[in-house]
Amino acid sequence: MSLINTQVPAFKTQAFHNGKFVEVSEQSLKGKWSVLVFMPAAFTFNCPTEVEDAADNYEAFQKLETEVYIVTTDTHFAHKVWHETSPAVGKAKFPLVGDPTHALTRAFGVHIEEEGLALRGTFVINPEGVIKTAEVHDNAIARDMKETLRKVKAAQYVAKNPGQVCPAKWNDGAKTLTPSLDLVGKI
Repeated sequence: MSLINTQVPAFKTQAFHNGKFVEVSEQSLKGKWSVLVFMPAAFTFNCPTEVEDAADNYEAFQKLETEVYIVTTDTHFAHKVWHETSPAVGKAKFPLVGDPTHALTRAFGVHIEEEGLALRGTFVINPEGVIKTAEVHDNAIARDMKETLRKVKAAQYVAKNPGQVCPAKWNDGAKTLTPSLDLVGKI
């Protein structure tokens, strides 16, 4: 079953955020757009490159009133040390969320049971807590946060403009489509 257009399930966990331990729950995601970025674990090879990419694009996410949450199967304690010891991860100004019980990774369908780790999953969630995009892929393939930004912009656009759809490679300011019988077979 797809998670698209479903409500984020109830959860409560701890995160390391700007030098403090904070609680994160489904309520934390309400009221603004959110991006949950699942990674296998802290102290891996590819994960710091993704955290750094998210940090380098964080200002753009903030301009879209969107919070980024990096989630791994580690504890918030491990995230504190990861933040302090990795120059790439040290750039993070967003919550580094621990999921040691694997409740979140299982709820979002990214848990690898045999390994106790997460697949690389990215989920864009609207201010009502409804999942609007989902991308899950192999752990050997890191993501590009500029593409995630594009997806956030598209999700925000269609939320503000019912009846419009964003075509392939749509970017902010580009032409959208209004689905109709007249377009069938014409594009």
